[in-house]
Amino acid sequence: MKNTVIQYYFRKRNNPREEFIFELAAASLELISNIPAHPPAWSDLDFHQCPNCPLDIACHPRCPLAVNLVNIVNRFEDLISYDEIRVDVKTAERCISQITTAQIGISSMLGLVIATSGCPHAAFFRPMARFHLPLASKEETIFRATSMYLLAQYFLKKAGRTADLELEGLTRIYDNMQIVNMAIVERLRAATKTDSSINAIVILDNHAKSLPYAIEKFLADIRYLFSPFLEN
Repeated sequence: MKNTVIQYYFRKRNNPREEFIFELAAASLELISNIPAHPPAWSDLDFHQCPNCPLDIACHPRCPLAVNLVNIVNRFEDLISYDEIRVDVKTAERCISQITTAQIGISSMLGLVIATSGCPHAAFFRPMARFHLPLASKEETIFRATSMYLLAQYFLKKAGRTADLELEGLTRIYDNMQIVNMAIVERLRAATKTDSSINAIVILDNHAKSLPYAIEKFLADIRYLFSPFLEN
């Protein structure tokens, strides 16, 4: 297996291009070489530590999620949430370009970073990170999240374990991510003077809040797409 490399490029009009290259380890899908040599205090595990954090400070002095954000937020100090930017994303499979706002572009990138940071609550999203879809819509995210979760249930069933076809576990995953997102927002308030990175996390949190309630309606709306499977 090869490592996965995903590149993000941001450009505000008449400004130099900001480039981010993320390498994910082939087996673990965790970020490689994305942690600064001297992390700031706001990345300490016990600084606005998530109430649901399962990590012990004796073994993990730094929050794995926060410490992977340091090199990112420092480079967006001059961007306001609604600044118009061009985002280009390159994966092994495709290149995607979009003119959008800073908060939406950064949110897409942070979704990738959070999933691969080593945070135990975010680890469930690593399959989506491996097949990263930049700048995905809410509907695409629901489709991908439910598909990922149900495929995980297939593997559980094949291993002789109980499969959750009611998606109750997926709701719990997103409930935990809401708690993580809010704690990260508090860290970022101490880390940055502008709001682009903070609002990028807020966008992710809005998805986490609405997704469990939107899933049932969305799945009902797209049921017709699966009619060939449902016919007798």
